[in-house]
Amino acid sequence: MEKIAVLDFGGQYAHLIANRIRRLGVYSEIVSSDIAASRLATYKGIILSGSPFSVLDKQSPEFDSGLLDLKLPVLGLCYGHQLLATKLGGAVCKGEKREYGRAMISLSAKSPLLDGLQGTEQVWMSHGDAVEKIPEGFVTIASTQDCTHAAVADHSRNFYGLQFHPEVTDSINGMKILSNFIDICGCKRDWNSNTFFEEIAGTIRSICGDRKVFLLVSGGVDSSVAFTLLNKALGSSKVLGLHIDNGLMRQGESSAVIEYMRENGFDNLKVIDASGDFLKALEGVTDPEKKRTIIGNMFLTAKEKAFEEFGLNADEWILAQGTIYPDTIESAGTKHADLIKTHHNRVDLILELIRLGRVIEPLSQLYKDEVRELGEKLGLPGKLVWRHPFPGPGLGVRVLCSDGKEELIPAEVSSCLQKLAESKNYSASVLPVRCVGVQGDERSYAHPALITGKCDWKILEDISTNITNSIRSVNRVVYGIKTGKSLQYRLISAFITRERLEKLRAADYIVTEQLYKSGEYGLVWQMPVVLLPLVNEAGDECIVLRPIVSQEAMTARFTPLRKDTLDAIVERASSIKGIGDIFYDITHKPPATIEWE
Repeated sequence: MEKIAVLDFGGQYAHLIANRIRRLGVYSEIVSSDIAASRLATYKGIILSGSPFSVLDKQSPEFDSGLLDLKLPVLGLCYGHQLLATKLGGAVCKGEKREYGRAMISLSAKSPLLDGLQGTEQVWMSHGDAVEKIPEGFVTIASTQDCTHAAVADHSRNFYGLQFHPEVTDSINGMKILSNFIDICGCKRDWNSNTFFEEIAGTIRSICGDRKVFLLVSGGVDSSVAFTLLNKALGSSKVLGLHIDNGLMRQGESSAVIEYMRENGFDNLKVIDASGDFLKALEGVTDPEKKRTIIGNMFLTAKEKAFEEFGLNADEWILAQGTIYPDTIESAGTKHADLIKTHHNRVDLILELIRLGRVIEPLSQLYKDEVRELGEKLGLPGKLVWRHPFPGPGLGVRVLCSDGKEELIPAEVSSCLQKLAESKNYSASVLPVRCVGVQGDERSYAHPALITGKCDWKILEDISTNITNSIRSVNRVVYGIKTGKSLQYRLISAFITRERLEKLRAADYIVTEQLYKSGEYGLVWQMPVVLLPLVNEAGDECIVLRPIVSQEAMTARFTPLRKDTLDAIVERASSIKGIGDIFYDITHKPPATIEWE
């Protein structure tokens, strides 16, 4: 079977590259970046992934230079592009301006890699370094305003480098570029993704053997598909589902899960209420990573209690999880990947069970779009398959917490922010709270900026991108859609409590209901609502609306809602006791993650 290798340097999109190549009909697999060149001789082509490292760092990962002598086509992406350039005698420097998000490339020379593209194309950037000198034999085939060597090629050796990411959906013709590379490699397109789905059931039976399977069923897309798949592969007598009400669910979530499962014949699902235990464990905790770890560990504690309650012998069971690939890569699950955030299914206790061979994850190589495709193949109803994703830690990562101690924001940061906003006739300030982001494949934990002014979504998008590209200590931008006269916000001491959860649950319910009413629910991929430990002059807490569109969660774009929908949400949410100003997150991923924690 003909195949293309993806050398994994720890980039957030490494696995996505292989996914895209498979979707184009050619088998592709991930290999370690330090693989011996001799082991790559059987491949038809090589792709070098991105990385959270800088090629300027002494400890940055490299590849066996012998692969350059295999006479195989090589495509370097982002870090891979820079590494390829330095290996061949070029030079890389710190860019004068970072690029995160959408950018426009202008084609400057003909190349089979860019065959079929127009003179100007939208691509997706995520980098701080840049190639400043291309190697001998290379020509520049595309540039952006801030990146001279956005695409380069040595046509005599079939070596190519792209500073942007063609594998993400926001590179409009990225799949065309990857398809062109497949043609350059001379590959037959005989790989069918349906074959992969058919193999999953066989893999499940092989791994489980005589053991039974125990799965925590949240009711989300991933766990529901995994539960259905396990039932079909093993039979319901060998599968047990457990739904844990952890107190961090959305309004009516647990009852809806139970109703759905029973209506569809799943009589092997049990339900327990562990909300008191979860909330007690989270008392006084503010750090987002610690919250995620506590929640992940508490799921296992609740599972152990359930085993005792139901009289089950743990040695006869293997734990199943609905883990999908973004959970793994964001939790630093590959050799050189940076930790963005620890997913609840990647805490240390889970990793130890995985090491012992006591965990099965049938969806672990899939992205959300592939999970939905599998769900449809399994006959799950569209309303379930296409419901908005909900994080495993639930509202625990949407109720932001703080000890109330504000950090001093440097005057130069505020000054630079104000100048950028004023150039577009907007006002701006830095909010005294921090949130998680992903910048250049690395985790960032930085401040969001607030801008106010006319609601022009195009201008707001441009300002947001300009701010996050120019100010390193800001990784997210929000727009004030409902604010008072004073734009001064005070950070308060606030933790996860039933009162704050109920406040957020009410706001989240209003948002979901309005999206269904307006017909926009299916147009929005996900819409987190976030409660901030910030109060306005009236002493009420602020919330953030975060509507985004995405395909696989590795990248995302904020998306505007219709004015009447937004007006209805603001009016209804403002009536909730304790809800103050309302912000609208206008940041793409990267540089911001979808969730705030």
